[in-house]
Amino acid sequence: MPTCHGRAHGSGHDDNKIGKDNKMKLRYSPTSPFVRKVVVLAIETGLDAKIERLPTTVAPIKPNDELAHQNPLMKLPTMTTDDGQVLFDSRVICEYLDSLHSGPKIFPPSGMARWVALRQQSLGDGILDAAVLNRYETAVRPKELQWPDWSAGQMRKIRNGLAALDGKVGEGALAGPLTIGQITVGCALGYLDFRYPNEGWRERYAGLAKWYADFAKRKSMTATVPPPG
Repeated sequence: MPTCHGRAHGSGHDDNKIGKDNKMKLRYSPTSPFVRKVVVLAIETGLDAKIERLPTTVAPIKPNDELAHQNPLMKLPTMTTDDGQVLFDSRVICEYLDSLHSGPKIFPPSGMARWVALRQQSLGDGILDAAVLNRYETAVRPKELQWPDWSAGQMRKIRNGLAALDGKVGEGALAGPLTIGQITVGCALGYLDFRYPNEGWRERYAGLAKWYADFAKRKSMTATVPPPG
Protein backbone atom coordinates (compact mmCIF):
# COMPACT_ATOMS: atom_id res chain seq x y z
CA MET A 1 0.00 0.00 0.00
CA PRO A 2 1.48 3.35 -0.99
CA THR A 3 1.41 5.05 2.40
CA CYS A 4 2.94 5.15 4.89
CA HIS A 5 5.07 17.62 1.33
CA GLY A 6 10.15 29.49 -3.76
CA ARG A 7 13.11 28.20 -1.93
CA ALA A 8 16.43 29.00 -3.55
CA HIS A 9 19.05 26.28 -3.38
CA GLY A 10 21.82 28.00 -1.46
CA SER A 11 25.31 26.66 -0.99
CA GLY A 12 24.23 25.35 2.38
CA HIS A 13 22.25 22.57 0.74
CA ASP A 14 25.45 21.10 -0.69
CA ASP A 15 27.09 21.03 2.72
CA ASN A 16 25.34 17.90 3.98
CA LYS A 17 26.34 15.05 6.23
CA ILE A 18 26.44 12.27 3.62
CA GLY A 19 29.70 11.07 2.13
CA LYS A 20 30.16 11.93 -1.52
CA ASP A 21 30.32 8.30 -2.66
CA ASN A 22 27.51 6.93 -0.50
CA LYS A 23 23.87 6.89 -1.56
CA MET A 24 20.73 6.32 0.39
CA LYS A 25 18.29 3.86 -1.16
CA LEU A 26 14.60 4.67 -1.40
CA ARG A 27 12.02 1.97 -2.05
CA TYR A 28 9.92 3.86 -4.52
CA SER A 29 6.72 4.01 -6.53
CA PRO A 30 6.06 7.13 -8.64
CA THR A 31 2.31 6.91 -7.95
CA SER A 32 2.60 6.88 -4.14
CA PRO A 33 1.81 10.30 -2.63
CA PHE A 34 3.81 9.38 0.47
CA VAL A 35 6.87 8.64 -1.64
CA ARG A 36 6.25 11.94 -3.39
CA LYS A 37 6.51 13.75 -0.04
CA VAL A 38 9.99 12.32 0.45
CA VAL A 39 11.17 13.13 -3.06
CA VAL A 40 9.78 16.67 -2.98
CA LEU A 41 11.62 17.33 0.28
CA ALA A 42 14.80 15.79 -1.13
CA ILE A 43 14.66 18.04 -4.18
CA GLU A 44 13.93 21.13 -2.09
CA THR A 45 16.91 20.46 0.17
CA GLY A 46 19.37 19.51 -2.57
CA LEU A 47 19.59 15.87 -1.43
CA ASP A 48 17.92 14.17 -4.38
CA ALA A 49 21.21 13.24 -6.05
CA LYS A 50 22.20 11.41 -2.87
CA ILE A 51 19.23 9.04 -3.15
CA GLU A 52 19.02 5.96 -5.35
CA ARG A 53 15.42 5.15 -6.20
CA LEU A 54 14.56 1.44 -6.23
CA PRO A 55 11.25 0.77 -8.02
CA THR A 56 9.16 -1.43 -5.74
CA THR A 57 5.69 -2.91 -6.23
CA VAL A 58 3.37 -3.34 -3.28
CA ALA A 59 -0.27 -4.40 -3.05
CA PRO A 60 -2.51 -5.05 -0.03
CA ILE A 61 -3.08 -8.73 -0.88
CA LYS A 62 0.24 -9.60 -2.54
CA PRO A 63 3.13 -9.93 -0.10
CA ASN A 64 6.50 -8.50 -1.13
CA ASP A 65 8.91 -10.75 0.74
CA GLU A 66 11.98 -8.78 -0.32
CA LEU A 67 10.55 -5.56 1.08
CA ALA A 68 9.34 -7.38 4.21
CA HIS A 69 12.96 -8.06 5.17
CA GLN A 70 13.46 -4.30 5.43
CA ASN A 71 10.01 -3.12 6.46
CA PRO A 72 7.74 -5.68 8.15
CA LEU A 73 4.73 -3.55 7.22
CA MET A 74 5.63 -3.89 3.50
CA LYS A 75 4.75 -0.26 2.80
CA LEU A 76 6.28 2.55 0.81
CA PRO A 77 8.31 4.63 1.27
CA THR A 78 11.10 2.67 2.93
CA MET A 79 14.61 4.10 3.02
CA THR A 80 17.99 2.55 3.74
CA THR A 81 20.46 5.16 4.95
CA ASP A 82 24.06 5.31 3.79
CA ASP A 83 25.10 3.42 6.95
CA GLY A 84 22.51 0.67 6.50
CA GLN A 85 19.76 1.80 8.87
CA VAL A 86 16.21 1.25 7.56
CA LEU A 87 13.64 4.01 8.08
CA PHE A 88 9.89 4.19 7.48
CA ASP A 89 7.32 5.90 7.07
CA SER A 90 7.27 9.22 5.14
CA ARG A 91 7.19 11.33 8.31
CA VAL A 92 10.28 9.68 9.74
CA ILE A 93 12.16 9.68 6.43
CA CYS A 94 11.36 13.33 5.77
CA GLU A 95 12.56 14.44 9.19
CA TYR A 96 15.72 12.35 8.80
CA LEU A 97 16.51 13.97 5.45
CA ASP A 98 15.87 17.39 6.92
CA SER A 99 18.62 16.68 9.46
CA LEU A 100 21.20 16.13 6.72
CA HIS A 101 21.47 19.60 5.21
CA SER A 102 22.50 22.98 6.54
CA GLY A 103 19.91 25.09 4.74
CA PRO A 104 16.62 26.39 6.18
CA LYS A 105 14.78 23.54 7.86
CA ILE A 106 11.57 22.10 6.39
CA PHE A 107 10.61 21.01 9.92
CA PRO A 108 10.61 24.18 12.04
CA PRO A 109 12.81 23.37 15.05
CA SER A 110 10.65 24.80 17.82
CA GLY A 111 7.79 27.02 18.86
CA MET A 112 4.36 27.51 17.37
CA ALA A 113 5.71 27.28 13.79
CA ARG A 114 6.72 23.67 14.46
CA TRP A 115 3.34 22.63 15.83
CA VAL A 116 1.48 24.32 12.99
CA ALA A 117 3.65 22.53 10.42
CA LEU A 118 3.24 19.16 12.14
CA ARG A 119 -0.50 19.62 12.46
CA GLN A 120 -0.74 20.45 8.76
CA GLN A 121 1.33 17.36 8.00
CA SER A 122 -1.06 15.23 10.06
CA LEU A 123 -4.06 16.72 8.29
CA GLY A 124 -2.53 16.15 4.86
CA ASP A 125 -1.51 12.60 5.78
CA GLY A 126 -5.02 11.92 7.07
CA ILE A 127 -6.54 13.09 3.80
CA LEU A 128 -4.14 10.81 1.96
CA ASP A 129 -4.87 7.83 4.22
CA ALA A 130 -8.59 8.17 3.50
CA ALA A 131 -8.01 8.71 -0.22
CA VAL A 132 -5.73 5.68 -0.60
CA LEU A 133 -8.05 3.43 1.41
CA ASN A 134 -11.05 4.53 -0.63
CA ARG A 135 -9.08 4.00 -3.83
CA TYR A 136 -8.53 0.36 -2.84
CA GLU A 137 -12.17 -0.02 -1.89
CA THR A 138 -13.53 1.32 -5.18
CA ALA A 139 -10.86 0.33 -7.69
CA VAL A 140 -9.34 -2.89 -6.31
CA ARG A 141 -11.93 -4.65 -4.16
CA PRO A 142 -14.41 -6.76 -6.18
CA LYS A 143 -17.60 -4.81 -6.76
CA GLU A 144 -19.81 -7.35 -5.00
CA LEU A 145 -17.71 -6.92 -1.82
CA GLN A 146 -17.60 -3.13 -1.75
CA TRP A 147 -19.17 -1.26 1.18
CA PRO A 148 -20.67 2.06 -0.03
CA ASP A 149 -21.19 3.46 3.47
CA TRP A 150 -17.55 2.84 4.37
CA SER A 151 -16.44 4.51 1.15
CA ALA A 152 -18.70 7.48 1.87
CA GLY A 153 -17.10 7.75 5.30
CA GLN A 154 -13.63 8.00 3.77
CA MET A 155 -14.78 10.69 1.36
CA ARG A 156 -16.29 12.60 4.28
CA LYS A 157 -12.87 12.62 5.97
CA ILE A 158 -11.26 13.95 2.80
CA ARG A 159 -13.81 16.73 2.41
CA ASN A 160 -13.69 17.67 6.07
CA GLY A 161 -9.91 17.94 5.84
CA LEU A 162 -10.09 20.10 2.74
CA ALA A 163 -12.67 22.36 4.35
CA ALA A 164 -10.45 22.80 7.41
CA LEU A 165 -7.48 23.76 5.24
CA ASP A 166 -9.57 26.09 3.10
CA GLY A 167 -10.86 27.85 6.19
CA LYS A 168 -7.32 28.71 7.30
CA VAL A 169 -5.60 29.41 4.00
CA GLY A 170 -7.06 32.92 3.83
CA GLU A 171 -5.44 33.64 7.19
CA GLY A 172 -2.03 32.80 5.76
CA ALA A 173 -1.78 29.36 7.36
CA LEU A 174 0.01 27.93 4.32
CA ALA A 175 2.12 31.02 3.63
CA GLY A 176 5.69 31.72 4.66
CA PRO A 177 8.85 29.63 4.40
CA LEU A 178 8.46 26.10 3.06
CA THR A 179 7.46 23.53 5.69
CA ILE A 180 6.60 19.85 5.83
CA GLY A 181 2.99 20.92 6.30
CA GLN A 182 2.91 22.71 2.96
CA ILE A 183 4.61 19.79 1.21
CA THR A 184 2.16 17.26 2.63
CA VAL A 185 -0.89 19.34 1.75
CA GLY A 186 0.48 19.89 -1.75
CA CYS A 187 1.02 16.15 -2.24
CA ALA A 188 -2.47 15.41 -0.93
CA LEU A 189 -4.07 17.80 -3.40
CA GLY A 190 -1.93 16.38 -6.19
CA TYR A 191 -3.12 12.88 -5.32
CA LEU A 192 -6.74 13.99 -5.49
CA ASP A 193 -6.09 15.36 -8.97
CA PHE A 194 -4.44 12.05 -9.91
CA ARG A 195 -6.92 9.54 -8.49
CA TYR A 196 -10.08 11.63 -8.02
CA PRO A 197 -10.23 13.88 -11.09
CA ASN A 198 -14.03 14.17 -10.87
CA GLU A 199 -14.13 15.23 -7.21
CA GLY A 200 -14.20 18.92 -8.16
CA TRP A 201 -12.47 20.05 -5.00
CA ARG A 202 -11.35 23.34 -6.55
CA GLU A 203 -14.92 24.52 -6.95
CA ARG A 204 -15.68 23.89 -3.28
CA TYR A 205 -12.44 25.22 -1.82
CA ALA A 206 -11.42 28.23 -3.88
CA GLY A 207 -8.85 29.58 -1.44
CA LEU A 208 -7.06 26.24 -1.23
CA ALA A 209 -7.21 25.93 -5.02
CA LYS A 210 -5.55 29.32 -5.43
CA TRP A 211 -2.77 28.38 -3.03
CA TYR A 212 -2.19 25.05 -4.77
CA ALA A 213 -2.06 26.65 -8.22
CA ASP A 214 1.08 28.48 -7.12
CA PHE A 215 2.55 25.68 -5.03
CA ALA A 216 2.21 23.14 -7.85
CA LYS A 217 4.54 25.24 -10.01
CA ARG A 218 7.53 24.52 -7.78
CA LYS A 219 10.26 22.56 -9.51
CA SER A 220 10.00 19.82 -6.88
CA MET A 221 6.30 19.40 -7.63
CA THR A 222 6.48 19.47 -11.41
CA ALA A 223 9.32 16.93 -11.32
CA THR A 224 7.25 14.47 -9.26
CA VAL A 225 3.86 14.50 -10.99
CA PRO A 226 2.75 10.85 -11.06
CA PRO A 227 2.58 9.17 -14.48
CA PRO A 228 -0.84 8.36 -15.96
CA GLY A 229 -2.32 5.03 -15.05
